[in-house]
Amino acid sequence: MVVGALSESAADRVFHALADATRRDILIRVIRSGQSVSELARQYPMSFAAVQKHVAVLERAQLVSKTRRGREQIVSGEVEALRRAGLLLDAYEDLWRHRADRISQILEEE
Repeated sequence: MVVGALSESAADRVFHALADATRRDILIRVIRSGQSVSELARQYPMSFAAVQKHVAVLERAQLVSKTRRGREQIVSGEVEALRRAGLLLDAYEDLWRHRADRISQILEEE
């Protein structure tokens, strides 16, 4: 495992959350600027409850956090989880590149 990367269960939650286009769009919106759940719900052709569920999945993956401002809950992006996911993907890329380099070496030896 890569130091500073995600645990297996955390990686599962992050990649599950990012597997859905609506959740990726919500994440982009709240990284740009925190928005209330109500503001987010107005931007999608689905119920408020459905948007709340998407936000909950993102929150469980620690990709977003919510803070209370009066009666509203403001959703903000948490880029640290994305950074850790990126480290994990970088480690997989390094493994792949090492394997490809090793295959090239073997072919050159023959």
